[in-house]
Amino acid sequence: MRALLQRVTRAAVTVDGQTVGAIGPGLVILLGVRRGDTVAEADWLARKTAELRIFNGEAFEGAAGKFDRSLLDIGGAALVVSQFTLYGDARRGRRPDFTAAAAPAEADALYQRYVRALVEAGVAQVATGVFGAMMAVELVNDGPVTVLLEREAEG
Repeated sequence: MRALLQRVTRAAVTVDGQTVGAIGPGLVILLGVRRGDTVAEADWLARKTAELRIFNGEAFEGAAGKFDRSLLDIGGAALVVSQFTLYGDARRGRRPDFTAAAAPAEADALYQRYVRALVEAGVAQVATGVFGAMMAVELVNDGPVTVLLEREAEG
């Protein structure tokens, strides 16, 4: 399972011209599910996302500008968007191969689990896109700061 985290000041996702999710300061999370991923990967990745210190906190002892706050610490929001293309393999040919991505039913279940796990971890607000829909994601990067988290399926 992969999560591409983008630190934002605000973001929104629309489907068919209608806003379906919007947040203020926090993270836009593009989530890719690989064949064979399990609830364990979703839970681990959600916990890691919520606790990852990638926000700047108060200056202390020369630490101004350091990544010392997590999404939980700042009371930030998360906008989670399903993104099967994170498992596109473009090493050969001219068209990405998406065979490593999970089938839609499997991916949707784990996407929903990841969203629930973020809420359970204490993330203040969790908004989502619409799984499988064509979405327009608008965001204002903060930094910019972008981090890729990955958890391979165990077994």
